[in-house]
Amino acid sequence: MKTTEEKAKEIAKLMEDGKGRDVVLLDISGLNSWTDYFVIVTVTSSTHWQGLYKQVKEYIKDNDLEIHVTNRKSPDGDDWNLIDLGPVVVHLMSEQAREFYDLEKLWFSGKKLEY
Repeated sequence: MKTTEEKAKEIAKLMEDGKGRDVVLLDISGLNSWTDYFVIVTVTSSTHWQGLYKQVKEYIKDNDLEIHVTNRKSPDGDDWNLIDLGPVVVHLMSEQAREFYDLEKLWFSGKKLEY
């Protein structure tokens, strides 16, 4: 059985293989009580987001994960979509949203992992 870290790494790799840009995997397990890993990805369009979302849905079928929140959009459109898998949260963000919210800086205490 895979560990949560292994699953998070596989999801990060899946996002990169799907042409997600600047994929970052952060271990934030010691910093909060609601999730262990963030996968942060820059997407180029809503179609790109939909393709990556489908890949995540396919991945979770065989990996003992489920989507808790199907997606979360920022008030002004497709800038930030969130896929909550419980121990892993995937952030699919436009370049502008990623620069503005700068999650890597906000969660600077998290450990950046190689995948």
